[in-house]
Amino acid sequence: MLKRTANRISAYGSLLFFVLISLYPLVWLLFYSFKNNEEIFSTNVFGVPRVWRFENYVNAFDVFDLVLYFKNSFIVSIGTVAITIILSLMFSYAAARMKWRYAESARIYMTAGMFIPMQIILIPLLVLSRDLHLQDSYLAVIVPYVAFQLSFSTIIFYAFFRSLPFEIEESAAIDGASVYKTFFQIMVPLVKPAIASVCIFVFLFAWNEFLVALVMISDNMLKTLPLGLLYFQTQFGSDWGTMGAVMVISTIPTILIYLLFSEQIEKALTVSSAVKG
Repeated sequence: MLKRTANRISAYGSLLFFVLISLYPLVWLLFYSFKNNEEIFSTNVFGVPRVWRFENYVNAFDVFDLVLYFKNSFIVSIGTVAITIILSLMFSYAAARMKWRYAESARIYMTAGMFIPMQIILIPLLVLSRDLHLQDSYLAVIVPYVAFQLSFSTIIFYAFFRSLPFEIEESAAIDGASVYKTFFQIMVPLVKPAIASVCIFVFLFAWNEFLVALVMISDNMLKTLPLGLLYFQTQFGSDWGTMGAVMVISTIPTILIYLLFSEQIEKALTVSSAVKG
């Protein structure tokens, strides 16, 4: 009994230590956003704010055009997620479940995109965007983001589609279901865990990406949140507490997306396991 209690205390103690280590950066950022420059850099770097300066959050909206940058990042992120999910789902289904010439070659070609560094194609990407008249528009970043994420998304969806039994489609065909009905009403719901996972990763990528947005967007009205933070640091770099407030606010959508889709992943996995069983 004593040994079991000791083992339980050790296990829970290790988990609690891991949780504290994982949450500390978020807690530190929250405290950071309520401090002034003196506390941040010298008198109270790691502690709780001596005075909770809520005016930092007021300044985040008054001095920093937070609503505009949030809107731009939201449009870019949602557009990237939607287009990536649709294209990668259709291609993965065709490659994994249908028999057609060069299917395997097409899948390998799509997967090879993961090994192309983003930095080496920025100049050709900029030239292509200019030739297609996409500069200074949302599509100037959405299209490259989708291209960069298609390889990863295809790998995830391909693996899920390959794991499903072919008898599902055979039964649907016997019942008179077309290819499109089988895909949208039967196969897509079965890969909800993969869809939720891909949504999280693609959204986080599009929300936080900086380099492509810096190269492709020059119009201040179209800048995303990472670009806006760079501008804020350049113009108002002395007010670090307000910058901390902006960073706290900018993390809220990513946390909400993660919590939302994590729950959906758990539910979908339960349903998927029941179907396979």
